[in-house]
Amino acid sequence: MRSLFHLAFNVTDLNEARRFYGGVLGCTEGRSTDTWVDFDFFGHQISLHLGEPFRTERTGHVGEHLVPMPHFGLILELPDWQAMAQRLQAADTGFVLPPQKRFAGQPGEQWTMFFCDPFGNPVEVKGFASLDTVYSA
Repeated sequence: MRSLFHLAFNVTDLNEARRFYGGVLGCTEGRSTDTWVDFDFFGHQISLHLGEPFRTERTGHVGEHLVPMPHFGLILELPDWQAMAQRLQAADTGFVLPPQKRFAGQPGEQWTMFFCDPFGNPVEVKGFASLDTVYSA
């Protein structure tokens, strides 16, 4: 079965959403109206609607850090993750958790970073040397 993930959430300004998701993250814009815009979020669909962003709290434990919950994100192969980290840093993105490696030398070794879009919606991006190890225990 082939499937794509779809997530719809609120933002307060569609032009700013286009700048961030299209410009900074490099997502391709799809359909839109005066009240929402779709993006190809690395092979998945996100629909950004005008409205109040969801409420989050820093209750998620990532090592010694607390990160916003709920959050969404994606998993990339390491070279793509590194390129994403560079784009975000070049755009002066404020990180909740800056780009870093976790579980070094262990099964599931990964790189991660947390940031919020301009509306406070938290995003996590993970990087793996091989996507075959995403579920390694």
